[in-house]
Amino acid sequence: MNAPVPLPDLTPDQTEMLAELFHLLGERSRLGIVLACLESPMPVGEIASSLGLSPSLVSHHLRLLRAARLLRGERRGKQVFYTAADEHVRTVVTDLANHILEPGHSSEE
Repeated sequence: MNAPVPLPDLTPDQTEMLAELFHLLGERSRLGIVLACLESPMPVGEIASSLGLSPSLVSHHLRLLRAARLLRGERRGKQVFYTAADEHVRTVVTDLANHILEPGHSSEE
């Protein structure tokens, strides 16, 4: 078993910021957008199409996710492609997804 990662000593303001990140990821559409952007950089239209959402709703969510530094955009010609802001975001979301896939996390329990 791996040694536990030491918990950082957070101020109350930092704890509030962390809670806000979880709040943002707690909304199904925003989480779907983040998950879509983990595979490879995607433009708004592809994200919207893959999730069955309107491009304007996706753009709204992307503004929030970028402001929270969960996603970043990279302009390529006329389009902006969105991806995880850094490896921390990718790791947290991937680890939590793998956590729910472990035995004992069935929705039937």
